[in-house]
Amino acid sequence: MTTPPKIACKNVWKVFGPDPKRTLETLDLSLSRAQVQEQTGHVVAVRDVSFAVQEGECFVVMGLSGSGKSTLVRCLSRLIESTAGEVLIDGKDVLKMSQKDLLDLRRRKMAMVFQHFGLFPHRKVIDNISYGLEVRGQNRAQRTAKAMEVLELVGLSGWDQHYPRELSGGMQQRVGLARAMAVDPEILIFDEPFSALDPLIRRGMQDELLMLQDSMKKTMVFITHDFSEAIKMGDRIAIMKDGEISQIGTPEEIVANPVNDYVREFTEDVPRYKVLSAGKVMRATSGAVPAGIEPVRTTTKIESLIPRVADTDTALPVVDMAGVLVGEIDRSIVMRAMISKS
Repeated sequence: MTTPPKIACKNVWKVFGPDPKRTLETLDLSLSRAQVQEQTGHVVAVRDVSFAVQEGECFVVMGLSGSGKSTLVRCLSRLIESTAGEVLIDGKDVLKMSQKDLLDLRRRKMAMVFQHFGLFPHRKVIDNISYGLEVRGQNRAQRTAKAMEVLELVGLSGWDQHYPRELSGGMQQRVGLARAMAVDPEILIFDEPFSALDPLIRRGMQDELLMLQDSMKKTMVFITHDFSEAIKMGDRIAIMKDGEISQIGTPEEIVANPVNDYVREFTEDVPRYKVLSAGKVMRATSGAVPAGIEPVRTTTKIESLIPRVADTDTALPVVDMAGVLVGEIDRSIVMRAMISKS
């Protein structure tokens, strides 16, 4: 039995302009975004987008500036009203919710982390983190206890009585993350949360979020314009251009099989050995797993195999999750996989 998705977008459109619904009703679907804007004065920011996110998955929406990714993510919580389509959270259409139900969704089930931290400068760190709980009506003792717990989780113990201005950019982003986590949401939405950070701090925040996700198992939607960040953070990636999704797939699927030149351009500078697995590049073989040789799982990344294949001329057996021999991989396959382009 298939598990229903936590989030499902079905044929979502967002058109900006004086009469978006009428424009959409009469829209010539063969026209490009630029042509629609020239002929109607309306901008198609999100164009017939459909995808599903499973519970516990980190789903990355990636694209360049103007691709529609931030508009799309705001449609999920109705910070921006979609022109058409369905946005389902646990099977309930967000676009049809009453203001009361929508407010409850935002307070209890969903939290957002933005690029520009959005901290209250007049509130101390502890009060920033506990703000969502305060809005819910929890008493001070309860919300302070929860905020202190989350503060420790993001590595900011001892900073609870400081003001945001006394923190570095990376620390402020940790406070923003802690504020979202304090309400214990089922869904976390990140809109380019690390874009304003220096590269080293950014990498550290990515690693920290991945470590937290490993224990929290939240459903996450993560927006970025950086493909390297996308493949690091995402279980699956949706690549957007001009309001449309060009391709959805795992990082490995996208790097190995880009569907068009636009997607291929993103993959060109990606270290393939960090993304591709043994199962993607192995050659066929038959028989049993040779005695005395530790087999390789199909899911093992090529990067981790480099030391092993460098020290032997013998092919390594590749087995599936059930331990059945499905192929083999050797030094020459690894080297070709590292340098070949799609």
